[in-house]
Amino acid sequence: MTGIKRLTPPQSRKVNSLVKKECCNCDNGHCILLDDGEECVCPQLISYSLLCKWFQIAVLPLDKLLYAEIFKTEDKKCCTECGAFFASTSNSVKYCPNCRKRITRRQAAERMRKRRALVTQ
Repeated sequence: MTGIKRLTPPQSRKVNSLVKKECCNCDNGHCILLDDGEECVCPQLISYSLLCKWFQIAVLPLDKLLYAEIFKTEDKKCCTECGAFFASTSNSVKYCPNCRKRITRRQAAERMRKRRALVTQ
């Protein structure tokens, strides 16, 4: 996490949304950490770079996909079912969270169907 990372406009919008929702130091667009008697605008909200160390360490990891996208980690994978990108916690994960439940249920149904067919024969 060394150096200043440049953000694309869509990444910047996601970062700004995350700052406003999750950062404990952001109070109505003002940074509490930089407050020295007069209000100071949060530098993360007005920049296309990752400037705030607190945001990088404490807030950004909450959005795993955005974190993987910005820091180019290998955690970002493509779902084999729908093609959407998602943050992965394991090497063997093939499906995004939205597809995983549906695929698991379909596979379980097929497995049980085969099992029942073997019992009746």
